[in-house]
Amino acid sequence: MTEQQTPYIRCHDLFKIYKLADLEVVALRGLDLEVMQGEFMAIVGASGSGKTTLLNILAALDTPSAGQAGVGIRDLLNMTEKERVEFRRREVGFVWQSPSRNLLPYLTALENVRVPMSIVGIPFGEQQDRAWELLSLVGLEEKTHRLPHQLSGGEQQRVAISVALANRPPLLLADEPTGELDTATADQVLKALQETCRTLGVTIVIVSHYPGVARFADRVVQIRDGRIVAESVMEATYRQSGEMAREEYLIVDRAGRLQLPRESVEKLGLVGRTRLAVQEDGVVIRPRERKR
Repeated sequence: MTEQQTPYIRCHDLFKIYKLADLEVVALRGLDLEVMQGEFMAIVGASGSGKTTLLNILAALDTPSAGQAGVGIRDLLNMTEKERVEFRRREVGFVWQSPSRNLLPYLTALENVRVPMSIVGIPFGEQQDRAWELLSLVGLEEKTHRLPHQLSGGEQQRVAISVALANRPPLLLADEPTGELDTATADQVLKALQETCRTLGVTIVIVSHYPGVARFADRVVQIRDGRIVAESVMEATYRQSGEMAREEYLIVDRAGRLQLPRESVEKLGLVGRTRLAVQEDGVVIRPRERKR
């Protein structure tokens, strides 16, 4: 990343608190995240870690309780309901986990892709051309006139990607798009997302439990207890020309907070007060010595 580049997605000290009767549930706890334009990023984490909450905030389906969140020129904390509808209609596409939630069962693949364009008033001829182009991009040019029940689960999800991209949004969000698919079919869907990112320059953020997502995404971030705690990225190595390897990093947020893997915390006995020393060859973390 160069100094001239500005992150397309910006989240700083983001909080989301849900109130259920007399109980407060903190879904996001001061989360920091930046995503560059044209990046394909995957978010992984256990159930309840805050993945879907973050995705819903980025889609303007939910509002943060505190902090800062922006997509492009949009400030997601200060949008009217009309602006939210316009944002979802033109600037962000969304793919749900269940194929049945993405598509209208009585319309063909081509007709489903045309629906978002019809809503915003795009001429019929342009709708047809755009729908054909998108379905061809995901490898379904020979199945444009089939109804959803005549397609496999993976094919339905690839149609859903085309629907989400119909109005040329710069951002595509997907919530567990491979959650109901087998491994081979999941790879097909992720390959379609990867090709979409590279061909159209769309920024893609997906939530996934699928371990194989790391083979397709530019960056994989791990979320735990409402914060980003680690990330892995593909980087060039110097062992062979053109060779790429995935490197994993821990994350220190802007407030200086660092979350170590739970297994490391338990193994090193770092719970409670901990000493941190900056040395020439790195940083040393030691648990506080107990008095006997």
